[in-house]
Amino acid sequence: MVEKKVLKAISSKSSDEFYSPVPKNFVKGKTKFIFVTGSVMSGLGKGIFTASLGRLLVDRGLKVRPMKLEAYLNVDSGTINPYRHGEVFVLDDGTETDMDLGTYERFLDITLDKNSFVTSGRIYKNVIEKERRGEYLGRDVQFIPHVTGEAKLAVLNLAASSKADVVLVEIGGTVGDYENLFAIEAMRELAFQLGKENVCFVNLTFVLEPKHAGEFKSKAAQLGLRKLLELGITPDVIVCRSQNQIPEKIKEKISMNSGVQMNRVFALPDIDNIYKIPLFLRKQGVDEKILEVLELSKKFKANGSKSLKSWTAKNLIPERKPVTIGIVGKYTGLHDAYISILKALEHCAAKSKTPFRLEWIESANLEKPGGENALKRIDGMIIPGGFGSRGVEGKISAVKFAREKKIPFLGLCYGFQMAVIEHARNACGLKNANTTEVDAKTPSPVICILPEQDEIEDLGGTMRLGGFDVLISPKTIAHSLYGSLKARERFRHRFNVNTEFIGALEKNGMVFSGKAPKKRIMQILELSKEAHPFFVASQFHPELTSRPLKPNPLFLGFYSACRKKAGL
Repeated sequence: MVEKKVLKAISSKSSDEFYSPVPKNFVKGKTKFIFVTGSVMSGLGKGIFTASLGRLLVDRGLKVRPMKLEAYLNVDSGTINPYRHGEVFVLDDGTETDMDLGTYERFLDITLDKNSFVTSGRIYKNVIEKERRGEYLGRDVQFIPHVTGEAKLAVLNLAASSKADVVLVEIGGTVGDYENLFAIEAMRELAFQLGKENVCFVNLTFVLEPKHAGEFKSKAAQLGLRKLLELGITPDVIVCRSQNQIPEKIKEKISMNSGVQMNRVFALPDIDNIYKIPLFLRKQGVDEKILEVLELSKKFKANGSKSLKSWTAKNLIPERKPVTIGIVGKYTGLHDAYISILKALEHCAAKSKTPFRLEWIESANLEKPGGENALKRIDGMIIPGGFGSRGVEGKISAVKFAREKKIPFLGLCYGFQMAVIEHARNACGLKNANTTEVDAKTPSPVICILPEQDEIEDLGGTMRLGGFDVLISPKTIAHSLYGSLKARERFRHRFNVNTEFIGALEKNGMVFSGKAPKKRIMQILELSKEAHPFFVASQFHPELTSRPLKPNPLFLGFYSACRKKAGL
């Protein structure tokens, strides 16, 4: 009986050789698709290009939704070490993604959800779960059509749920990787099913410029494009990444060897400010050619780029004396681990027309004799998020230095917890205060695990994740910055302030100005203006909601204090 119900609920198309599930509310031709691939090597900046292209299309009046089809087998990015893959970006719905989603949100000024991030791990997980439920009607489950069918379904689901004019899909990895073959094949099939007028393929390739040769070499780019052709995809547009501007003859070689017309081969050399890239691409007509492929050029004409020029100009930072900001972290060897923090500072710099200079301070080095000398050159200090015990005492000593020397301080997540520990030790007299994450037997566990996290064993996707409301106390620094009694921010943590110690912390000068609704979870702390020019920390990650022209209020307040400290 159960088996009959299952079979009845499953479409007979599950047994077709051309198995290709389509959402019920998807309408062919209503949404156009742009697929962005990369060849020759990784690290080309596909995410920045995809976001810039999205900005161009939004500027023309289209509704755009981006997606990252990631190659790795992790279900999401949550368990990946920042040294391996850079920052973990958290969406409002709690999805842990890679940093490209942050770039999309910032450039397009939109809030994305789980439908915009799909890994091969998630694809395979879905396939196995469907097989276990019997949804393939006894078929032998194969790479084609089942894995590719699931990938296509993810893309079409985003189109249907978002009702976008254009869905921009960045395929992670490099053409030729085994890991992303499923995605490339799925997109080839999708183009075949939807019709060429509904799909545009863009390939970012890299043109080498070996110093010993003294000229550009395009052979690697040609071979990378040839590999894409072997996989059944002829790109409609090619964008040539390079360190310096390439000559026309290089574009001619690439055009001839790929079969792509010269007027659809474009150059994108390194540019000093990523916010200049959309306008740089617009001047070459990149978006115009893509819209021609999608048969949208007549409907969405260029608007003279007035709004794009204004957006670009407002994001530029003038050259003048900078403020010096120290980032005291444990992943300082890879700046991408803190990319959203850097972007939030850029937003503040553009808003205030004051540049900044970074001092990268490895927290473990502060535990060595003379380590605090690195803190004497800064106008402000940020202690970012992190996990584990390495460098913890260095971070606590850095908080103490900032508090005593009146250096503007902003603590983020783990930095918030370090500020609580430092205050407990040095203002409340709890000399052995610590977090149970580091010392499970500390007699003063001022930071402890959240109750709902206590019995969780799995690591992936189990923290307190995503957007939550923060209730802000009136007449506090936080209230003056937000201008509201409520804010929505994004979280990623397991530990919080132990409620047993809140009274002692407050009695000795710490103000908890932001709290969770209906729960006694402290979310913003501060010291009064009388005690310190700017000392604020948040259990959430304000860097994740900062946008170009719309800096996060906590960052903007911190930046203003740094400028004042520097006399700017």
